[in-house]
Amino acid sequence: MSSTANLIAFDLGAESGRAVVGQLNGDKLTLAELHRFANGPVRILGHLHWDVLRLFAEMRAALGLYAKEYGADAAGVGVDTWGVDFALLDRQGNLLGNPYHYRDIRTEGMYEEVFKRVPRDEVFARTGIQFMEINTLCQLYSMVLARSPLLEVADTLLMIPDLFNFWLTGRKACEFTEATTSQFYDPRQRDWSWALFDQLGMPKHILTEIIPPGTVLGPLHSSLAEEIGLQGVQVIAPACHDTGSAVAAVPARGEHYAYISSGTWSLLGTVVSEPIITAKSLAYNFTNEGGVGGTFRFLKNIMGLWLVQECRRTWAAMGEEYSYDDLTALAMKAPPFQAVVDPDAELFLRPGDMPARIREFCQKTGQQVPESVGTVVRVALESLALKYRWTIKGMEEITGRRVDSINIVGGGARNKLLNQLTADATGLPVTAGPFEATAIGNILMQALARGYIASLEEGRELVRRSFDVTTYAPQPSAEWEDAYQRFLQITTEKTG
Repeated sequence: MSSTANLIAFDLGAESGRAVVGQLNGDKLTLAELHRFANGPVRILGHLHWDVLRLFAEMRAALGLYAKEYGADAAGVGVDTWGVDFALLDRQGNLLGNPYHYRDIRTEGMYEEVFKRVPRDEVFARTGIQFMEINTLCQLYSMVLARSPLLEVADTLLMIPDLFNFWLTGRKACEFTEATTSQFYDPRQRDWSWALFDQLGMPKHILTEIIPPGTVLGPLHSSLAEEIGLQGVQVIAPACHDTGSAVAAVPARGEHYAYISSGTWSLLGTVVSEPIITAKSLAYNFTNEGGVGGTFRFLKNIMGLWLVQECRRTWAAMGEEYSYDDLTALAMKAPPFQAVVDPDAELFLRPGDMPARIREFCQKTGQQVPESVGTVVRVALESLALKYRWTIKGMEEITGRRVDSINIVGGGARNKLLNQLTADATGLPVTAGPFEATAIGNILMQALARGYIASLEEGRELVRRSFDVTTYAPQPSAEWEDAYQRFLQITTEKTG
């Protein structure tokens, strides 16, 4: 590869969004952060929503900044966000209501209602997706049961990155990796699960075409292009689900590795050519989400650093301000193995006083209750590492493929303590980096679509040349074995 090009990646997560410029220059890729902005839920009358209009305004501002700093020459624009959430549009393309946040209470107990119409094993057989109340299936069915008037006038359902792509180009489409997070996509039929929609009485006409990652959607809409001075710039759907983009950038070789896309959620898995929809994968509650190049990401969604993020928010509301580095430093000084929690316990799903919830979990399970800030954070991080160990063992059992290393990417890969705890808990070497994997994967898929690289493997080789990684050697101990046995006793998720 010898071409030079600038590609703009919008990477929106649960806490923040940013615009990143990827510069392809010879045999290297460099990144420059163009614009960063806050994100998070907005509570309205007891419900949580996303402020998508403000987010799009930030994206427009970022494009304007690009035009000022780099000129009108950009080879592409791509958007990735979190999964499961969606917007509804009327037949004229107008937004109907504020999209809900996946942690909103409207999905509580919704699977019980779904299973009255369609048994649990049948839902999994049709979709291959992990059961989490945040899934689009639960969100949409809650609207059916509530007889939401929005469904009476809705013409189109778009997942959140697809909504932004529509606003950027005027084209309505649902990108494959994002569509699979809905729990109403059939990965074996490679289409929406129309039968599931019929069984649940959900309106099928709102679903739109599904496009593969790497699709060129078209140029920026003329009104936007004229306003910001970026005429003719192509908008490309990368892997629009952020984990899909992150996994595309994992620089590991071979097939005997596990990846962890680490952030608010930890997504731990492996890449497979076909979905694994079996009794064992159902028992472990694994998921088959879309990947790039026709692959699937066989993985498990784990609560991740949400526990620490929500602890930090709670302490800040009490007047105790800590940076993430502060919290990690305090956790390093705290006594190890005081208690363990299941990060995926339902108690931890919704926003609230997370330190109190961690203490409540420990008290209910007969463990020593962590009191100090550092000890609470250490309990959360050690428990996350133990959940990784449990998940990897399950993945090996299901796939019949051993795991001999772990590659952690994403913002959470900056947490050196968690990286070392993961190596120690699993007994496997951990490679951390690149930290910006989601933006990198977004850019790689744009580069592939525009012909700047010939294959994804060429793109991963580009990543290996361009970004440093850090390796953590495992230091297993009898204390870790004892902690894992305690974890198995208290976990709220059992296998078959």
